[in-house]
This record gives sequence, C-alpha cells and structure tokens, in this order.
Amino acid sequence: QVQLVESGGGLVQAGGSLRLSCAASGSILSFNTMGWYRQAPGKQRELVATLTSGGTADYADSVKGRFTISRDNAKNTVYLQMNSLKAEDTAVYYCNGVRRIIVERSEYWGQGTQVTVSS
Repeated sequence: QVQLVESGGGLVQAGGSLRLSCAASGSILSFNTMGWYRQAPGKQRELVATLTSGGTADYADSVKGRFTISRDNAKNTVYLQMNSLKAEDTAVYYCNGVRRIIVERSEYWGQGTQVTVSS
C-alpha cells in the first residue's frame, strides 16, 4: 500500500516562506510524476507544481518564480519550497504521485496539510 504523508504546513505572514515535505512509503522514483495540488475553501483542487522522474518541473502560472518543487531520492521525499507567500496561497496542499505501467495508470494522494497565509 503506497502512502504519501505531507508535513510542513502552518500559519505564516504574507511575504514569508514555508517548505512542505511529502514522504513516500516507497521509492519516489517508482512514480512517473509527483506533484503538489491545493484546494482553497469553496474552490476546486488545482495543480501547483509537478516533477517528473526525469527531473522536469512544471508550475502553475500563479506560483512561478515563487515556488520550487524538488526531491531527495535517498529520503523518498518531495518538497515544495514556497517563498513570497500571498493570502491567496491559503489552501490545503496535497501531495500526488502517478504511476504509469503501459496502459495502467495509478494515482495516489496524501492526506493534505493546511497552509494559511495572513495578510
């Protein structure tokens, strides 16, 4: 059973920084893509950043230049460094992992971690 466990959320003032961590129960290299999503109250879950097993990162326009996704393969952990936080970044942040084996696609989610940015 694959588990993704997020940590690092909290309350921060606007302009501040937080680093989220997502620890996987197995090798993160077994995932084709890992990423971070967020869901604010009353809104749909949206993509924040993704990182492929080959090392290609992609970001939502709203976080480009402020957020950085990275990984530590030895620790089976993916990170989201969030700088210059804004009130609109307030949301529950979820870690996501996708595996593709030929035509079969499996997707995994963490339980989420709350990020609150005060203005």
